[in-house]
Amino acid sequence: MQLFRVARHTISVLTFCCLLSSLLAMRPAVAPRERTVVFTYKASIPSKQVPTDLWLPIPHDSPFQRITDLTISSPAPYRIDTGAYGNRMLHVRVSAKADTGGMVTVRFTARRLEHSQPTTPQPGHQPISDAERRQWLQPDRLVPIDGKVKQWANEVVTKANARTDLAKARAIYNHVISTVHYDKSGTGWGRGDIYYACDARRGNCTDFHAIFIGYCRAVNIPARFAIGVSLPTDRSEGQISGYHCWAECYLNGVGWVPIDASEAAKNPAKRNYFFGTHDENRIEFSVGRDLRLYAGQAEPLNFFVYPYAEVAGQPLAGVQSVFTYRQL
Repeated sequence: MQLFRVARHTISVLTFCCLLSSLLAMRPAVAPRERTVVFTYKASIPSKQVPTDLWLPIPHDSPFQRITDLTISSPAPYRIDTGAYGNRMLHVRVSAKADTGGMVTVRFTARRLEHSQPTTPQPGHQPISDAERRQWLQPDRLVPIDGKVKQWANEVVTKANARTDLAKARAIYNHVISTVHYDKSGTGWGRGDIYYACDARRGNCTDFHAIFIGYCRAVNIPARFAIGVSLPTDRSEGQISGYHCWAECYLNGVGWVPIDASEAAKNPAKRNYFFGTHDENRIEFSVGRDLRLYAGQAEPLNFFVYPYAEVAGQPLAGVQSVFTYRQL
């Protein structure tokens, strides 16, 4: 009789668990948070008596970002080109007779969704191609994948006893946010130089993600860089003083996992959140590093977020830009 009661109790628990699982499966997924702003990007070039070429990044659409109502005001003819990784750019050709003091203004509406990626295998996931995998395992000029970087990366994953790609990526993430400080004092920071970042153990978002991306690639995990702006959360409109960048790593069977190591370092309470999530408070301008904006460009850009100008193929200093936004 006692055995019968135990068996009946076990069946009841199993029945309850099955019912609960069914109810959870039927529950609608929580909608991602979203934010919509009108964004204005203004750029001007110094007065020159020779033709000048000016480029500005134009944000692209993605599953987590929708750009609409794009308007452009320019004192000179322009066109929109598409470059590497699908990056879009505005190219303005300013003649010697044009009013170079005139402001180039780009305005658009950006609807941004929170990007949260489960780190468990996803049914029906389509893997990236072999070419794309090779592409995002390649080094950047300031993020070499040499013997020293491989040594450092392997030391991190070995110490964490990480055997799967997920465990390795998490070990690298934890290592970066626990050993690098967000600190923009002095010089050297902000270039995304992995050797600087590993030596100084401080810097901004580019330095944090140089280590994360470099170490991931060093242990054969594809990783990529993206840059744009961070939208302030304490006010609904105003000026944005600088850029923000972030990263993604690719896990087999899962997909591209969003990472924001610098935000996690600044906000320890959200360290788990920023491994697998990009919040909605950002606009992505471009992807990748070492970008050439046109065929034959002598030196690629380290990254592309600010306006860039050339005179006779040589970079032009003194280009000014202003970012503003207004929440809808």
